[in-house]
Amino acid sequence: MEDIKLIVTDMDGTFLNSLHEVSPEFPKIYEELKKRNILFVPASGRQMLGITKYFGDIESEMAFIAENGGYVIYKNKELFADKLDPKYIAEIITAIRTIPGATAVLSGKKKAYYETDNQGFIDYISQFYTNNERREDLTEPVDDSIFKIAVYHAEGSEINLYPALKEFEKYHLEVVVSGQYWLDIMNKNINKGVALEKLQKALNITPQQTMAFGDYMNDIQMLENSKYSYAMQNAHPSVKKIASFEACSNDNFGVLKTIKDYLKIN
Repeated sequence: MEDIKLIVTDMDGTFLNSLHEVSPEFPKIYEELKKRNILFVPASGRQMLGITKYFGDIESEMAFIAENGGYVIYKNKELFADKLDPKYIAEIITAIRTIPGATAVLSGKKKAYYETDNQGFIDYISQFYTNNERREDLTEPVDDSIFKIAVYHAEGSEINLYPALKEFEKYHLEVVVSGQYWLDIMNKNINKGVALEKLQKALNITPQQTMAFGDYMNDIQMLENSKYSYAMQNAHPSVKKIASFEACSNDNFGVLKTIKDYLKIN
């Protein structure tokens, strides 16, 4: 195995367990990565604040890929920020309202915005979107850069959302199933793989020096941009098909287990 310089991992279903917890072993392993000059990069569909909150004091040393690749920072400096054209937002929100059981969230640089008053849903998304605000009407413009529209369906996104919303690909938008219950709509050439490539170029790190972990379709391009690509044991079959290796499940903290094996530490 070539010397790894960058390890990038999805968060939910991959790095975090099903209770959205970080392994208690992470601080020790992170210190070892730092000693060996290996950059650890969380990459998620979450809002930036919903990722960085897990890393406390070390946040300023790290790089983060948020919003499925729409927002990238390195050592607290913005490397890349994408913006969805506001002219599409109202039309997409109107379409989402016609889907029974669908709930939309606008994910912006400052905040996430929703129009539902379902307290259970608001409590649920607060795990992922730390800074959020209820608005009366999401078709009205907001004073914020909107990276993506995230859509939730409790009975599954692949069946209940994608068939109804894939038509928005006609506007050169990316419509991607990002989790069992979530679908994301963003600009066409925005994904975790493109974001990873921007980071690799900025830091002069190659895909051959990159290890990546993921579990869902929004991780595929990121895995394709890494020589050492791992699908979690709990990953979607399409992710397992393209990954070079398999890691044990997120509930067994498979990401850290694989990293420990690579570092040859107990």
